Amino acid sequence: MDTLNHNKPMVLLSLRLLAFSFSLCIVSVLGQLQTFEHPTKGDGTLSFLVLGDWGRSGEYNQSEVAIQMGIVGENLDIDFVVSTGDNFYDSGLTGEHDPAFVNSFVNIYTAKSLQKQWYSVLGNHDYRGDVEAQLSPLLRKIDSRWLCLRSFVVNAEIADLFFVDTTPFVRNYFDEPEHGYDWTGVNPVATYTSIVLEDLESALKSSTAKWKIVVGHHAVRSVGHHGDTQELVEKLLPLLQAYSVDFYMNGHDHCLEQISDDKSPLQFLTSGAGSKAWRGDVKELNSEGLKFFYDGQGFMSVRLTQTDAETVFYDVFGEVLHKWTVSKQLHSSI
Repeated sequence: MDTLNHNKPMVLLSLRLLAFSFSLCIVSVLGQLQTFEHPTKGDGTLSFLVLGDWGRSGEYNQSEVAIQMGIVGENLDIDFVVSTGDNFYDSGLTGEHDPAFVNSFVNIYTAKSLQKQWYSVLGNHDYRGDVEAQLSPLLRKIDSRWLCLRSFVVNAEIADLFFVDTTPFVRNYFDEPEHGYDWTGVNPVATYTSIVLEDLESALKSSTAKWKIVVGHHAVRSVGHHGDTQELVEKLLPLLQAYSVDFYMNGHDHCLEQISDDKSPLQFLTSGAGSKAWRGDVKELNSEGLKFFYDGQGFMSVRLTQTDAETVFYDVFGEVLHKWTVSKQLHSSI
């Protein structure tokens, strides 16, 4: 798409360095986050939908959620869609030609309003398949809406969205004998995660956008089935607080929720209810700052202006479950 600003010199440099050594390749790819430009509407506003944990060939109410997304997307005249990961179940894609891409994405999100750019991160289930397949430009030839990278930035004028690859931060995944993970491009993991954090901090520091939004698959704070991700509490949360991030958006827990940070205006927003949900368990010990929790299927919308942000959670029938607004001047909510 002509709205995407690809950093071609950086890509060429990365390919040359690949011949030198694998570790140098990691530094070259991650040393500067690729940035994509996405303009706001003519009135300066920005609207988008947030969906996670969805790819099940339409099953578990995925198709029903998609229908409601199309209706809300049309009403809001959305600019794009954010996917918070676990894009294809149960084990990502087997390759670039895996029919799951068409069956779980192309043929499901068919509404006219959803024919906009989709910005996606990888989830832990995606890492169980061929990770490089989801990142491949070939998928964009099949459906130009698709854009999935490990970590990147979307500059949408009044908002900067920072997409972060969170799966390699979770230590348990490296010790799971029952599941195989594709760590291609990640090892050595300590180097990889360190550079991810350095790149994010650099991007946050240079951002002058009115709104700063960080997107990752795993929750920093959650009362859902998985709960808090301790590695992100330790390593990512301090950056979110230090650089005045407004929202951290994630999936992983198959629910919808909002939790307020106790040390900053930061809001933790979970939208991981794109298909299979109803886990039925809540971690009460994590409930400090909890504003909203729903265990069923649904999605979230976001509308931004220069001064106000409105987030709305919807269920599988399109009913509004929870609405929250904040003003940059007042930092108030309703």
